[in-house]
Amino acid sequence: MPEPECDRMYPLRVTSDLVPGADDTAGDTAEASGSLPVPARRMGITYALGRQIIRPLARLLYRPRVEGRANVPKSGPVIFASNHLSFIDSIAIPVAAPRPVHFLAKASYFEGGASRWFFTAIGAIPVQRGAGQAALDALDQQRTLLEEGSAVALYPEGTRSLDGRLYKGRTGVAFLALQTGAPVVPVGLIGTDDVMPVGAKMPSLTHRITVRFGEPLDLAHHGPASSGKARRLATDEIMAAIHALSGQELANAYNEVPAQNPIDRIKQVLPHERR
Repeated sequence: MPEPECDRMYPLRVTSDLVPGADDTAGDTAEASGSLPVPARRMGITYALGRQIIRPLARLLYRPRVEGRANVPKSGPVIFASNHLSFIDSIAIPVAAPRPVHFLAKASYFEGGASRWFFTAIGAIPVQRGAGQAALDALDQQRTLLEEGSAVALYPEGTRSLDGRLYKGRTGVAFLALQTGAPVVPVGLIGTDDVMPVGAKMPSLTHRITVRFGEPLDLAHHGPASSGKARRLATDEIMAAIHALSGQELANAYNEVPAQNPIDRIKQVLPHERR
C-alpha cells in the first residue's frame, strides 16, 4: 500500500550535531506503518575499510569503556538515541557499537576528498541542511535506512549541551520509532565533552570516555505516531532511559537555539511541540 502523503509531513528537527540547526516544518502524521523488513543495507567498500581502520585505532588511542554491548540487537532496524555533549559523539557511538551505525552529516562535509572519505568511513550520510523540503528529505533518509534493516543514531535533545546537563527531548526520534516500529536503544555518553569540548579543534588523548548501551525500548504501547500525546510520552521514556545511563543533571528545559529575531523569540515562549 502506498505511504500516505501526510506521513511524510510530520515536522522533524534533524538531530545530528553534524547537521546543526536544522529547522522544523509543519504538518501532520498518519498511523504507524508497522513492522519493517530486516535485510540490512550492504555497506560500501569505503565504510568497510574505514571501520576496519578507524574503529581499532580509536579504541587504541582513546580506550573507551563500553557497557551493555549485548543490549544492541544484532540485526534488524534500530535507533540509537543518545545524549549529546560533543562533536565526537558521532564518532564514539559507531566506534563502540557492535554493528554498523549511520548518522546524517552536512553535505558540505563531503566536498573535500579526505573529508568525504572520513565521514563515509564512519557511516555518515550527506544531507542538505535547512527547513522545508530539506528536513523532510532527511526524515525520508532515516526512514529508508530503517526499512533496509540498518541502525541510525540520533540525538533527541536536538543540539549539544553546553553546560553538561541533559535537556528535554524533542519528539522527532519518538515519531520515527513509532512510525517504523524500530526499537530504540538508549545511549549514555560520559566524558566526550572532556575529550573534545565545544570549540576544540582536536580531541584530547588524556581523557577516557564511557559509552553505555541500555536495553531496547519498544514504544508501541504509547500509541500511533499520529498522536501528539504518544510522541510526548514515548520521548519522555527515551529521555528517562538516557538519564539513567548518563547520570547527568536534568535541565528540565529544551536546549533552544538562540532566537534570531522577535518572531522566533515569541515562538519559543508560546507552548508548542518541540520536534
